[in-house]
Amino acid sequence: MIEIKNVEFHYTGLDKGGLKNINLKIKNGECVLLCGASGCGKTTLTRLINGLIPHFYKGELKGEVIVNDKKIWEQELYSLAGMVGSVFQNPRSQFFSVDTDGEITFGPENLGLQKEEILKRKESVITELNLHELMNRSLFDLSGGEKQKIACGSVAALLPQIILLDEPSSNLDWSAIRDLREMIKLWKRQGKTIIISEHRLWYLKDVIDRAIYLEKGIIVKEWMRNTFVALSENELASYELRPVNLEERYIQEISGDKLSTENYICKSANKNELSGESLADKIVIKDLYFTYNPKKYLFFKKKLSPADENICTLRIPFLSAKLGEIIGITGNNGSGKSTFLRCLCGLEKTCIGKVLIDGKFYTGKNLTKSCYMVMQDVNHQLFTDSVITEVMLSMEHPNEKKAEEILLSLDLLDYKNKHPMALSGGQKQRVAIASAIAANARILLFDEPTSGLDYRHMKEVSALLKKLAKEKKTVFVATHDPELVAECCDQTIQIVDGYAKQVN
Repeated sequence: MIEIKNVEFHYTGLDKGGLKNINLKIKNGECVLLCGASGCGKTTLTRLINGLIPHFYKGELKGEVIVNDKKIWEQELYSLAGMVGSVFQNPRSQFFSVDTDGEITFGPENLGLQKEEILKRKESVITELNLHELMNRSLFDLSGGEKQKIACGSVAALLPQIILLDEPSSNLDWSAIRDLREMIKLWKRQGKTIIISEHRLWYLKDVIDRAIYLEKGIIVKEWMRNTFVALSENELASYELRPVNLEERYIQEISGDKLSTENYICKSANKNELSGESLADKIVIKDLYFTYNPKKYLFFKKKLSPADENICTLRIPFLSAKLGEIIGITGNNGSGKSTFLRCLCGLEKTCIGKVLIDGKFYTGKNLTKSCYMVMQDVNHQLFTDSVITEVMLSMEHPNEKKAEEILLSLDLLDYKNKHPMALSGGQKQRVAIASAIAANARILLFDEPTSGLDYRHMKEVSALLKKLAKEKKTVFVATHDPELVAECCDQTIQIVDGYAKQVN
């Protein structure tokens, strides 16, 4: 049993993002969804339950949180790990090892379990979460979605009675979300209490027992599952919630769930396709090949035969798009979407190929200057001590008024003087997008830009991308978000095991 009694909390130094008058009971074995707009207090509520507040996050705190008859604030943080397991929105923040096997066994090893029990738990988790292909891998080489799956595995290995999931699907493809849903169902059958903070709702419609809606730090609505699932899309939109009943077939088509490498080798360009006239007002990618192995890179660079499947991780003989288009990059976790974006903006040294923009070749520093990338983990590109300074940092000629206009368009103006690292995951994402807009680059690359965003902010990001396209910016968007693709993408490129195919 989880009991939250008359809780109020306000983060030190922040006017927003706290909780007010929270009273909540969650029964043993219940699966509860926490939903609401970005910054409404979902993550803060989970931090109360796992003890991160007040042990790690400081602020003004009143009330009580009782878990299994124990007052959370009287317990040491390390003692709560075996009782409450947490999967964070950013899985990197909870990794302790450098490889996947070590990460899954880290928790049981620190509990002092016998080797046989540790191995038993490891094998059980691998099977239950379908993690076989991720074993014996470096954590640094995993995609965002793959890291999320390992984080779920490391928590599952601890066998906690309560599991907290903060935006667990934000970086997952449809296939991985299906695995996650089955894992949640398994935890339910095992009698575990599950609390999920989430914007994507469709995969949870037959999983949750109850939905709790927060607004500005207050619980304002509760629904039982049947009532929640029956809400219309217009009703959900009025609460800034995403649709519940998305067609699975549509999601599969967008995410590439059923993709195979067959027929996915893009055609090579002929002379006519590379004529001066045909290249006007276009971006063309020709003979783009990449490998993570530097020795193999030197081999195919010298031999000039990059089409060797055994050598290349990414193989794109030819792709083209009109300047001012929005191109959706879809495919399963680990297929090469993020790698493609990094290659396109010149961040990968072991990549060869040609990028032509409006008929001119761009390589090295010139390519990097012409592109701006918003990374999947935005913490890697937040450098300053205020939001407004962060946006102006991207400008060739810093302009505070222009920066404020950009922040206003992303509903961030109230946070302009706040430290970026003090914001929620969704708010950080929008700050990075604001920086991309401020950079004024010809090509903008977004890696999961709607990860962690609610329905309203997803729509706003879509509108901003379309505005950028009208200004002749070419936008590449790597995403698992079918709603975003439907909202704004002019064409879609699917990537499967390093191969790419232009779909439309």
